[in-house]
Amino acid sequence: MSEAQSLFTVLRHSARSDIVDSIERLVLEAPDRKLNRVNALAFAAEHGFDDDQTINAFLHASRLGLFEMSWNVLCPGCGGVLDANTSLKTVQSDTYNCTLCAAGYEPTLDEMVEVTFTISPRVRHIEAHNPQELPPLEYFRQIYWSSGVDLPEEGYEAKVDEFVLESLELPPGDKAVISLQLPAEFVVIFEPVTHAAQFLDVKGEPSRERQTISLVFDRMQRHGDPIVLRPGPLRILMENHTNIRALPSVCVANDALHDLLGHRRPFLTAKRLLSNQTFRDIHRTDTIDVDQRLKITSLTFLFTDLRGSTELYERVGDLAAFDLVRTHFSILHEIVAAEAGAVVKTIGDAVMATFPSPDRALVAAMRMREAMLGLNSERGNNDLLLKIGIHEGPCIAVSLNERQDYFGQTVNIASRVQHLATSREIFATGSVLENARAAELLSTRGLQPVSHHVSLRGITDEIDIFAIP
Repeated sequence: MSEAQSLFTVLRHSARSDIVDSIERLVLEAPDRKLNRVNALAFAAEHGFDDDQTINAFLHASRLGLFEMSWNVLCPGCGGVLDANTSLKTVQSDTYNCTLCAAGYEPTLDEMVEVTFTISPRVRHIEAHNPQELPPLEYFRQIYWSSGVDLPEEGYEAKVDEFVLESLELPPGDKAVISLQLPAEFVVIFEPVTHAAQFLDVKGEPSRERQTISLVFDRMQRHGDPIVLRPGPLRILMENHTNIRALPSVCVANDALHDLLGHRRPFLTAKRLLSNQTFRDIHRTDTIDVDQRLKITSLTFLFTDLRGSTELYERVGDLAAFDLVRTHFSILHEIVAAEAGAVVKTIGDAVMATFPSPDRALVAAMRMREAMLGLNSERGNNDLLLKIGIHEGPCIAVSLNERQDYFGQTVNIASRVQHLATSREIFATGSVLENARAAELLSTRGLQPVSHHVSLRGITDEIDIFAIP
């Protein structure tokens, strides 16, 4: 049995066998480009698998060394990869600039950082393991564009020909000359290795005289002011001052370009992965560096606490109470993981969990309440009275006490909301119920939340909270 086969055998102990079978076929049969920066959500959609179970399978496969994870900072405009990282720890919190879009972005973990999976070279060697040997078109497809750009499987080259006037491969230290006819359109000279771009604003009366511009690729000057030229013959002098090859392309910013890049598909975001229980279990502290502060524009927090746990210990004794509380923790962990969430930490008898969206947190909360009612019914008492609070909003992902955690007012409000709840109540804020899927969930179940206008300790403004019956 080969090493890969033995690893897949081990993987079947941690992930669904049908998903593992499909991943194994991918590794054995797919063309090279299909094994570079695999989009786990696209893979799940293509095979009809559950998203979360597919993500978990790829996470376990990475833990075994079948795949390598990449955390890629994306341009939200064009979908290009601005920075590729082997760990979230090297993602900067500063502004990233996209020269192709001429725009700067402060990275957030919601939609600006994707997580992809590339086959390990010890399992199968693919062309993308040596990106400097990829043909220019494949470099764009496999290295520059993110997995969220839905590039066509068939006819990719033909579509690119509709907007690329000229392209070349320029070895390190070399010079080259491109001669072409400029159309009366907006033209971009883009080099994806150094991320250099030069805009040409071509307008006015056509010229018969040859126009000339010079470009130097050196990783320092990535973007120059637009150059105004007239339609007609152009000579471009290019020099590569780097120690790697450059791949400059002269492109027309036409409908064909915008159409190609306009087709998008869901991808695995860093935010979603940080709220994945399997990821937290596998990586634990190896996520965010102690000095990092990474923004998330929207994350849903759920806090729970047991009402009267002190009296429970007094009434049934420490050992029996501890076993009961441990059972309650086990049930909550299972529900959180099943709803695509992750337990951040437990504090005494309380749980802090995160979810990628309010509807998943709301489903988890209702399942938790039902589970505790069922457990009490089995025991013939009401020992486990669970209070739950949910809030959604922006936050900062940080590392605290050697553990990935979250900081910000959203976290504070979620905690305060839980403290207001009495036994068996689920309190949610307006931001949770304003979520379309959460509102639809309550409507489908015939639940009408009851509104309360309240003040929260440490929060200046009063807010509306809703009790979920």
